[in-house]
Amino acid sequence: MRALVLLALPVALSGCIARTAVDLVTLPVRAVSAGVDAVTTSQSEADRARGRQLREEDERRGREARQAEERARREARERGEDYPEPQPDRG
Repeated sequence: MRALVLLALPVALSGCIARTAVDLVTLPVRAVSAGVDAVTTSQSEADRARGRQLREEDERRGREARQAEERARREARERGEDYPEPQPDRG
């Protein structure tokens, strides 16, 4: 029984040792790859960031337009003038 275990041991350990050797050899490559991924921006990330920036600018312009509209209404009301209601877009 002991002889059988001793004969099977090198076969069982050879896969483990080979896997460890492969892990050690590929470790520097994986480390460099992770570093490059961390400092570069993919095209999809850039597209998402640009889309977010455009949406935020659009929201800001809309907010400013609504504030200007309200300010104009208030000033017209203070002067006793009628302020025309905005017409809905019919495009």
